[in-house]
Amino acid sequence: MEQPSPDYFTEKFPAALQYAFHLHADQVRKNKDIPYFAHLMSVAALVLEAGGDEEEAIAALLHDAVEDQGGLSRLKEIRETFGDRVAEIVDGCTDAYTSPKPPWRQRKVDYLDHLETSSSSVILVSLADKVHNARSIYQDLIKIGDVTWDKFKGGKRGTLWYYNRLVDIFQPHENQYPYLVSELIQLVNDIHKLTQEME
Repeated sequence: MEQPSPDYFTEKFPAALQYAFHLHADQVRKNKDIPYFAHLMSVAALVLEAGGDEEEAIAALLHDAVEDQGGLSRLKEIRETFGDRVAEIVDGCTDAYTSPKPPWRQRKVDYLDHLETSSSSVILVSLADKVHNARSIYQDLIKIGDVTWDKFKGGKRGTLWYYNRLVDIFQPHENQYPYLVSELIQLVNDIHKLTQEME
């Protein structure tokens, strides 16, 4: 088995782990007792497993930092600390910069429109994020059933619409990220099937 280069990671990756942990240590996943940081590590792992580089993995760790922890001032700090490319990927994965956030539907429409012309790095990090989120939705549907949708601002209908559109946008990248795209497609299909069975 081919071993990764000893210089695959620089000192920036452990620094990003610590930085992300500091920002999100007190957060939990929606209506769960799971630390939010688990999601960030999972997204970074999916990025690395798909062939992502260190900066893409750092952006995965920080993909929610601007939206949830400081807006544009946080983006400026990320740029100063981790460089322009990381900041641009994080920016590309962000759909809100203010608190409270803009209305859900328009925010998602704007994000989907943006994704259609995004760089491959933004596509990779966003795709990994959506795969992990879809896993969580599927698991929750099995565990707690239809009340899963209560925690989403878009509700059942809006959330299903959003994930259908994400599949449409990510599917053309299947040759580049085959396992992630195929997993997202399968998860969204399984979510639809479970939802129909519960109606």
